[in-house]
Amino acid sequence: MATVEAARQLLSGGFGRLGCFDPFLSNVNGVISVKSGVNNARKRSSVRAQVHKSSRVPHDRRRVGPFQGTSGVFHGKSYGNRLDSMSYNCQRVESLNGGTAEDQRRALLVDESDKVTSIPPNGTPKPDVNEFKVDPPLDQGNGGFGSNGKPAAAGINLDSSQKIKSSSIEDEAWTLLKNSMVYYCNNPIGTIAANDPSATSTLNYDQVFIRDFIPSGIAFLLKGEYDIVRNFILHTLQLQSWEKTMDCYSPGQGLMPASFKVRTVPLEGDDYATEDVLDPDFGEAAIGRVAPVDSGLWWIILLRAYGKCSGDLSVQERVDVQTGIKMILKLCLADGFDMFPTLLVTDGSCMIDRRMGIHGHPLEIQALFYSALLGAREMLAPEDASADLMQALKNRLVALSFHIREYYWIDMRKLNEIYRYKTEEYSYDAVNKFNIYPDQIPSWLVDFMPSKGGYLIGNLQPAHMDFRFFSLGNLWSIASSLATLDQSHAILDLIEAKWEELVADMPFKICYPALEGREWQIITGSDPKNTPWSYHNGGSWPTLLWQLTVACIKLNRPEIASKAIELAEKRLSLDKWPEYYDTKRARFIGKQAQLYQTWSVAGYLVAKLLLADPSAAKNLVTEEDSELVNAFSCMISSNPRRKRGWKKQILV
Repeated sequence: MATVEAARQLLSGGFGRLGCFDPFLSNVNGVISVKSGVNNARKRSSVRAQVHKSSRVPHDRRRVGPFQGTSGVFHGKSYGNRLDSMSYNCQRVESLNGGTAEDQRRALLVDESDKVTSIPPNGTPKPDVNEFKVDPPLDQGNGGFGSNGKPAAAGINLDSSQKIKSSSIEDEAWTLLKNSMVYYCNNPIGTIAANDPSATSTLNYDQVFIRDFIPSGIAFLLKGEYDIVRNFILHTLQLQSWEKTMDCYSPGQGLMPASFKVRTVPLEGDDYATEDVLDPDFGEAAIGRVAPVDSGLWWIILLRAYGKCSGDLSVQERVDVQTGIKMILKLCLADGFDMFPTLLVTDGSCMIDRRMGIHGHPLEIQALFYSALLGAREMLAPEDASADLMQALKNRLVALSFHIREYYWIDMRKLNEIYRYKTEEYSYDAVNKFNIYPDQIPSWLVDFMPSKGGYLIGNLQPAHMDFRFFSLGNLWSIASSLATLDQSHAILDLIEAKWEELVADMPFKICYPALEGREWQIITGSDPKNTPWSYHNGGSWPTLLWQLTVACIKLNRPEIASKAIELAEKRLSLDKWPEYYDTKRARFIGKQAQLYQTWSVAGYLVAKLLLADPSAAKNLVTEEDSELVNAFSCMISSNPRRKRGWKKQILV
C-alpha cells in the first residue's frame, strides 16, 4: 500500500482527505485513479487500485466505467459487450454535489485511519486491536447478547454457568470474525471463507465468497457495523459479469462471481510501490467449473438487508446499483425452452456446489429467487424504462409462488394422494400433472413423514420428484413467505418431530437422507468428499443456525432455535468452528472440513443476535404480500382450462 502513503504525502498541502475507492465517480485533477481492467490472459476481470501522475491519467472517455454515479446518467455500452477496460476515479470529498459532509465522507468510503495496512498473501491484514471492538456481553438474565444495548429476548433461560460459557463463546466468535476481515485499499471489503492458522493448504478458502459473506454481513449489520457491508456491495457490483469468460462459453451478463481474492502485487514501473487487485472467480477455477446461480440472488437479499438495517437507502438508489439489479433480473427472467416458472439451473450451482442430483429446479434456488424478486420489486425505482421488467417480475412472482406451494408441498395427505396417482393422463385438468409414478415414493419417506407436519420437496421435473428434505430451501421459504403460513408452521412441526434425524448432536443437516450405496455411486459419481452423511451428502452445517433462527422468530417459535443454539454451543468452540460435521448424528468433525470456518462463526453470531433482539429479524424476512395472495387465490379457483390465460386475467 506504499502508493496510498505516497498519495497522502503528495496531497498533504491543503487537499481534502481522499477515499481510496468509490466505484463510478469521476476524476478530480487527475491525481488518483482507481482502475478496473480485464486481464485478458486469464479471461477474467481484475480491479486495480493505483496512483497515477496527471500525465498518466487516461483521457479516452470510451474507457470510463459504464455508470457515472455523480451525474446519474447511464453512459455504458450495450450489454452485448463487456468494456475492455474501465477506469474509476476518486474525488475530493468537498467536490461532491449535494449531501452533508458526513454523507460525502461515507460516499467515498474514506478510511478513518491514516495507517497503511499491509496485506499478507491470504489477503487479510492484521487490524489494530482497537479497530473493531466488541461490546461486552449484556447480562439480561438469560445469557443473550444484546445488539446495540437492546434487551435480550424473553423466555430463554440459562443458568449462570451457561451464561458465562455462552458469553465467552460469543467473544471468541467476534474475535474470529474480526480476524477474518479482508481489506482492499485499506477499507474492509469482506471476510475470507476460513482462517485456520494451522492449515498447510488454504485451497480457495482464503477468498471472499459471496454466499459465505452473507451471514458475516448480517452479523455486522445487526452489530451496527455498516461500512464493510456497503463496501462489499459496491465492490462486488463492479465485478459483475459483462462478457463471456470461460472457453467462449460462460454465463450471461449480470452474473455475480462466486468469490474474489484481494491480491497485493508490485506496481508496474515502480519497484517500491504496490497495488491491490480484486481477482474474481466466476466458476473458472471452481471444482467442476460450475457458475454460481445463487451469488446474484444473495447479493440482492443483502442489499435489501443493508438498507433496512442501516436506514441508508442511498446505496440501492444509485444508478449503478439499480442497473446491477436489473442485469441480475434480466439474466434470471430470460426466456427459454422451460415451461415452468421455477429457475432452471445446473447441478452444483448453489450452496450444494458438487454433483448431488439437484440439477433442474432445486428448491434452494427457487426460495432465493423468490426472495430476490421481492427485494428487487421493493428497491427498483419506479421509472417508465423498467415497466416491462417490473411487469415480468410481478408475473413471475405469482406463478412461482403458485407452483411451489401447489406442486412442491408434501405432507401425509399429499403423500397418500401421490400413492394413488394414475399415470399417462392427457388433459388440462389432469391430477397427476407431471406424470409422477407412485413407485417413486421411497421407503424411507413412509416412516419419515410425521402425521403432523410437512415440507417442500427438493426438486420437481417431469416424471421425477426428489423427496429429500433440503434445509436451506425450506427455511428460506419460511423467511421469504414463499411457503404459506400453514405450510411454514408445518415445516417447523416436522423439524421438531424429526429432531433426531435433522439435528441430533449438531444443527443442521443440509439434506436428509444421504445418498448411499449404488445410488450414491450413480448420482454423485462416487464423489469421495460426498460420501454418505458427509459434506453436502447429509452432512451437518452449523452456518444453517442463522436461517433456522430467522424462520423460528418469524413464526414466533424461538424456542426451537434456542434449543439448537444451546446444542451447538457445547461443541463449536471446542471443535474449532468446523465447516461441517459427519455421520448421521453429526458426532464427528467433517473428514475434510476446514477449521475456523467463517460462516460457521457468523451463523452462530447472527442466531445469538437475533434471539437477543427478535425485532431485528423483520429486516431479513418478507411478509405475505396481499397482491400475491389475491392472485394466488384467483389461480386456485380458476378453471384449469383457462390457466393458459391467467396472466391476462389477473395481472393486467
